[in-house]
Amino acid sequence: MEMSDIDATDATRVADGASDAEAGAARAPYLSQGQDSLTGLQEDIDNLREIMLDIEAIGGDGMGRKVRDLMGEVAAFEPAVTMIGQIKSGKTTLVNAMIGRPDLLPADVNPWTSVVTSLHLNTPRAKDQPRASFRLFDRDEWDNLVRNGGRIGELAGRAGADKEVEKLRAQIAKMHEKTRERLGKKFEMMLGQQHDYGEFDDGLIKRYVCMGDEHDPESMADAQGQFADITRSADLYLDAPGLPMPLCIRDTPGVNDTFMMREQITIRALRDSRTCVVVLSAHQALSATDMGLIRLISNMKARQVIIFVNRIDELSDPASEVPEIRDSLLATLTRDTDTAPEIIFGSAYWATAVLQGNLNDMVDASAAALHGYANAALGREAAELSAEEMVWALSGLPSLYAAVGARIAEGPGQRMLAAARRRAANYVAGLRASSAVVTLREGDGERILKMDEYEMQGLLSDIHQELAHDLSGRLDEVFLRFSDRVDQVHARFLERALESLLQHLETHGEKEVWNYSPDGLRMLMRSAYQVMRKNFTKACDTVYTRAGEELTDAYSRIFDVQAENFRVDPPSAPETPQPMALAQTIALDLKTSWWKGWWNKRRGYRAFAQGFHELIEAETAPMVAELKAKQADEIRTLAFGRLETFLTEQREVLFDICAKSQLQLEELHGIFGVSAQDEREMLFDMLFEELDIDPTPEGRAPAPEGREGDA
Repeated sequence: MEMSDIDATDATRVADGASDAEAGAARAPYLSQGQDSLTGLQEDIDNLREIMLDIEAIGGDGMGRKVRDLMGEVAAFEPAVTMIGQIKSGKTTLVNAMIGRPDLLPADVNPWTSVVTSLHLNTPRAKDQPRASFRLFDRDEWDNLVRNGGRIGELAGRAGADKEVEKLRAQIAKMHEKTRERLGKKFEMMLGQQHDYGEFDDGLIKRYVCMGDEHDPESMADAQGQFADITRSADLYLDAPGLPMPLCIRDTPGVNDTFMMREQITIRALRDSRTCVVVLSAHQALSATDMGLIRLISNMKARQVIIFVNRIDELSDPASEVPEIRDSLLATLTRDTDTAPEIIFGSAYWATAVLQGNLNDMVDASAAALHGYANAALGREAAELSAEEMVWALSGLPSLYAAVGARIAEGPGQRMLAAARRRAANYVAGLRASSAVVTLREGDGERILKMDEYEMQGLLSDIHQELAHDLSGRLDEVFLRFSDRVDQVHARFLERALESLLQHLETHGEKEVWNYSPDGLRMLMRSAYQVMRKNFTKACDTVYTRAGEELTDAYSRIFDVQAENFRVDPPSAPETPQPMALAQTIALDLKTSWWKGWWNKRRGYRAFAQGFHELIEAETAPMVAELKAKQADEIRTLAFGRLETFLTEQREVLFDICAKSQLQLEELHGIFGVSAQDEREMLFDMLFEELDIDPTPEGRAPAPEGREGDA
């Protein structure tokens, strides 16, 4: 939707004036601290681009098009960092500090506003692309919230908490009515829309992500919160001087709100995340109410998670209290595992004071805490720093960026580079085969093509069909075994839980409410998913390796040419998304009156057993369906998509070589730009060396281990 469809006054909004640019340049030296890993990754990307330019220069038009496409994909690489945390942990203030825009996002958002805000920093974009996009809830999502009270309404309804459900519905009905009053006739037609803007400012952002105050005339006049109730996500594109490469920082709503709408949105945001920062408040680091956060963390690998303990400026004595908080966190996080995420302590408030240049305006208590903490955290180094440099270091931002950068560089960055190098190496291999065509044409002039176009099409089609059939069969087996294991885990959990329930009833009777943790179910399902993930990767690697071998053999069957050391390198298996569905709250997680209400409505052992079985089946069915059906289908699509892309690309390379075999010698020399065979071979060897790829079949490197998502 264009700006004119919403409000003509928005066309006059300008996000980045001269003062913003100057402020960004002034803040760049701070943001550049802790960026060594991302700087190194960007240098590797730049080096790869130089190699691809060399390949393009010698490859002719057809090869040049493929190389340019690959360069575009590499340039568009935008690793994402997802921020999650408690409400009032200062998460949004921290995000603002991380991007050097202290006042960009409203830090005090009404609990009913459930907006994931993605900040795209230094992302390449065309001039006509929007700088701000806001996606609104679709009708199904809105109807579920209004009619059923959202996820929490479903839980309460199954637990028999009729009064609580009615309270929820009354609250939501009030919110619904206010939304209709604000939007009028536009309301119904706006659901499911996307609103795009060429520029944005603070006022525009607040219209979509910050609830307005109905008692504040100024707020209402500015249309603050006009679309906040129905906004699902926001995408903003900004320049960030000091950051060495594109980066997306995704700010999610707090997870502990009334309707659990945030939980569902955060889970969706985390499914494809490879790096997650959990923001906690130093005053309530992983309290008893944060089991939802612990569940989210436990479904990600420890290396993917960074914990940032914010608001240490509010501690009376950070030097002594920080070690105590760290020990408490480690005790909680290592209760069921030997590994724990990295923990960083800091203060978004201190970082903001540096960025805004108002250290002298810092509240007395925070300034006192800072000075006391400086000696303990920085030691002698503190004396060598300016006041701003010292406060910035103590804010934790440099350490946070260093931790984020290390994970991006060693994870998604390394995998992206490895995949791009493999594809580039296949382009070089194709050029080497074409070079052999040139040599043969210069030699005895024998027939080069052993097949006509019809036969070649048939051969490639057969290879495609066989590989697709092989992959389909292997994945069917993988997902069938996974489905069986999930069903067994589900059934065993119900058996154990029912046995525990009956023992409780026999021992304590019906008056004492029984509790049973669902953590065992999650752990067993996560284990089943990890086994499936390993089997999936193995199946893909097997078929993809066969694809490379089949296509290498196809070259010798199609061309009467023996290109020395020639081979087609297979792609690596795609990453699998996190099983974040396991993190959602289910009835057994609730220790409130809802669960007690369910308990109090039953009489007799049989009623308890039957009712519990039905309740947990209904509660866990969506989780099981997500893993067995939806997520499995997504993973299957990824596997076939990568195979299809690989085979299509190699088909184009083959036909490009065929076209070259029909050209005159003078045209072939013009395409390759090098006449002597020795010079061409030397050039190909240099390219393979620069790509860090051994061109010999014996040197074929195995698929990189430690791929994100491996168990």
